[in-house]
Amino acid sequence: MAAQQPHPLKRWRIWLAGVVLAPLLIAAAFLLAAWIGAALPRNPGWSEPERGVTIMVETNGVHTGIVMPVVSAVKDWRTTFPSAGQPRALDGQLPTHMAVSWGEKEVFLETPTWSDLKPATVIRIVLYGGEGLMRVGHYVRPMPSEHHRPVTLRPEEYARLVARIEAALPALPRGVKPRSYSSYEIGAQNYDALGRYTLTNTCNQWIGDALAHAGMTMGVWTPLAGGVMQWIDEPDPAAGVPL
Repeated sequence: MAAQQPHPLKRWRIWLAGVVLAPLLIAAAFLLAAWIGAALPRNPGWSEPERGVTIMVETNGVHTGIVMPVVSAVKDWRTTFPSAGQPRALDGQLPTHMAVSWGEKEVFLETPTWSDLKPATVIRIVLYGGEGLMRVGHYVRPMPSEHHRPVTLRPEEYARLVARIEAALPALPRGVKPRSYSSYEIGAQNYDALGRYTLTNTCNQWIGDALAHAGMTMGVWTPLAGGVMQWIDEPDPAAGVPL
């Protein structure tokens, strides 16, 4: 006797359930992998020195960045990012610190809010990825907080961090200024950068890789902001001293 075939309506319901459940299962698998990857440490024996170059790791809950002094004995960022040496449009003050982050070019340039994120952009990033872009923010004596956590690096560690960031910038002939783009983020400027943004190489993974390259303890895979920040201690509220 031939096997009885499912009723067409039942087949349609099974197909629809698969369409609905597949993205949820993929998202759940991604979150589980991100949780596991962020919990596995690189450089587990690292300890923070008492003296050195103090940076911050910042987050807005979704995106992370690295805040560094504009000028230190190791690096003068004004030679790399011209905007770091210019008065801020907000108040006319010269920046004392700058925040570097990396992300997807179209999102950095054309997506100031979640409502501006186009479905076509999401699909393209999921399937093919997107071009990288570096965002540079400009601060004046930033204050430590839950979302701006200071970390001190040894000079040689900070030098490795600098080298890692510079390696993400396209090579330019001597004397040629880098190409930059205005930002919807107040006081920030965007610069061309190397690398391709994908679901496995996100903005937060880039930050995690840079900090791990410097020598800090950091998760193996940190595609989400929380995976980076879980390795950075919150500052003592009583300290309350700007960098």
